[in-house]
Amino acid sequence: MGARSTDSARVLKFTKELSGQMIVVERLRELAWSGVPPYMRPDVWRLLLGYAPPNSDRREGVLRRKRLEYLDCVAQFYDIPDTERSDDEINMLRQIAVDCPRTVPDVAFFQQAQVQKSLERILYTWAIRHPASGYVQGINDLVTPFLVVFLSEYLDGSIDSWSISELSSANISNIEADCYWCLSQLLDGMQDHYTFAQPGIQRLVFKLKELVRRIDEPVSRHVEDQGLEFLQFAFRWFNCLLIREIPFHLVTRLWDTYLAEGDALPDFLVYIFASFLLTWSETLQKLDFQELVMFLQHLPTHNWTYQELEMVLSRAYMWHSMFNNSPSHLAS
Repeated sequence: MGARSTDSARVLKFTKELSGQMIVVERLRELAWSGVPPYMRPDVWRLLLGYAPPNSDRREGVLRRKRLEYLDCVAQFYDIPDTERSDDEINMLRQIAVDCPRTVPDVAFFQQAQVQKSLERILYTWAIRHPASGYVQGINDLVTPFLVVFLSEYLDGSIDSWSISELSSANISNIEADCYWCLSQLLDGMQDHYTFAQPGIQRLVFKLKELVRRIDEPVSRHVEDQGLEFLQFAFRWFNCLLIREIPFHLVTRLWDTYLAEGDALPDFLVYIFASFLLTWSETLQKLDFQELVMFLQHLPTHNWTYQELEMVLSRAYMWHSMFNNSPSHLAS
């Protein structure tokens, strides 16, 4: 585990913040930014996303109501025959059914049929309830950190040994509901990332290009000279929030920081992704167009540990402190 998120002083701070009757979410954000102890993650994430209320007296009742509401949505929209769906809805469900088996393909747990069924239910229900975007490929990846974190309340040990079939249908339904509502809260803050033509992502890719030019002119010039567009590699980063670029066991730590950023996340992603890209500043400057494309599609992160990820985040934090108050270079 990341050493910082599990040291005893930090665990004590989290315990203190979480034990109050009224949680101060801003203080929780500051703590969570540097990593959340794994066993506290489900509670902390629900609070950071505003799904669980900060008032402890209300929390259980709100979660119970929201979980029932999700069950109702599944019954109304998912558990119906295709004859009651429109052609668009049938096509959307087909696309989701095709994408679920492709989600995090290198983690065996996600190949379990029941896990894919849960993913399918969450995604289809979300898409029906969010007609402005509907289902967009990439959103399937965004459910996976939530699924793993909320499953960890019920399953012990490593994800490699997990079997969802050990859980009761009531527990699976609660886990799905938490994933559904947390996904909804996350995507409410980036609605135009997944609407037609995904303008939010286009805008952030432009900002990324401008920020890299400011931080590392040689890389920026080389990429441009080779004729490589940032959209060609960075679109996937914003679309899937880096889930496809780093080892899956590091994703939840990265998401601690994402969720701690709250409403400021879209703009902070630009700094994280600039830091991520410039990890390979020297290498990138030696590659021609074809080599750049190949390198950026298969980045050498498979041996990464928390150390490399913390380096990316701390650099992003530093650059954000330096450049964010002079945003003329990032005008959209």
